[in-house]
Amino acid sequence: MVHINIAVLLTLAVAALAQVTPNNAGAKDVGQGNGQQFITGGCTSDADCSSACCAQVKTTGLGVCSAEAASLQNGKLGCGFVDPNAAQTIANAQAQVKKQGF
Repeated sequence: MVHINIAVLLTLAVAALAQVTPNNAGAKDVGQGNGQQFITGGCTSDADCSSACCAQVKTTGLGVCSAEAASLQNGKLGCGFVDPNAAQTIANAQAQVKKQGF
């Protein structure tokens, strides 16, 4: 029984440390404001996301499109994020697009 409790505790600890990072495959849609970004893609505001939910990731300060129901999970701070560094975030995304070639 003790082993099960330790396993559960370790699982919870790992889940608590899990952090979301924006998926680079969606770099072309960052900052476009056209609602085309998929869930897990980067964003600068709710307008980027097909889910209409851009959530800030606490540890990085970046935005990630999220389902509203999951916007407070894995270190996200909820919908409604507006990136104060949007110009730099968009420039970084455009550099990623150039690097990817698509």
